[in-house]
Amino acid sequence: MIHLNDIVDKLKDILSESTARKKVFDKDVAEVLGIPQGTFASMKKRNSIPYQEILEFCASKKISVNWLFFDQAIEMLKEESEKFFQVRYFSDIGASAGGGAYGFDEKVQESLRIDKKVMENMVGLGNTDLEAIHVHGESMEPTLQDGSIVFLDRTQRDMSKEGIFIASTTAGLFIKRIRQRVDGRVELISDNPLYTPEIIALEEITIVGKVVGNIERL
Repeated sequence: MIHLNDIVDKLKDILSESTARKKVFDKDVAEVLGIPQGTFASMKKRNSIPYQEILEFCASKKISVNWLFFDQAIEMLKEESEKFFQVRYFSDIGASAGGGAYGFDEKVQESLRIDKKVMENMVGLGNTDLEAIHVHGESMEPTLQDGSIVFLDRTQRDMSKEGIFIASTTAGLFIKRIRQRVDGRVELISDNPLYTPEIIALEEITIVGKVVGNIERL
């Protein structure tokens, strides 16, 4: 639990250093926060923290709010945030492993925080500008499970390369292995042997990107 007395003690230390005064009192803290002295005394008794006034003071003095309230140094916060990648997560979009799924709506996205060590184990130290969507269907099992999250690298669109791709077609959004035939058409190949390859015309497919990692559904 945060106590106003602890915060006031820190504010006194700040004022003492900035004004070169040996002794700073509650009335001095109340004054810099713009709170009447009597009101401030009552707030201390009730442990009623004047968040708005404190936040404005911190902003004006360029003081870390996290340090003031939680003793978290800026360096600590930076180190903690650097442990994660921020991945654009399209939670309402799925690439179908069976029938066609929805297309991308660029406006509907969230931010997914993934531990860097996990991402490095999956995709290496290369491009970190990734996106995440769901897999719908069972045709890519056992490689990709229904409901798992896959990480998509849009910079990798060469369908002649081996791997699994997200492909946008006239029938919807698919997640498949891609093979271009000598007759110019394209095969969408499933890893599940129960599903036969689908064949479409080259002009009916656009490669969105390559799957570079995944997290399986629990």
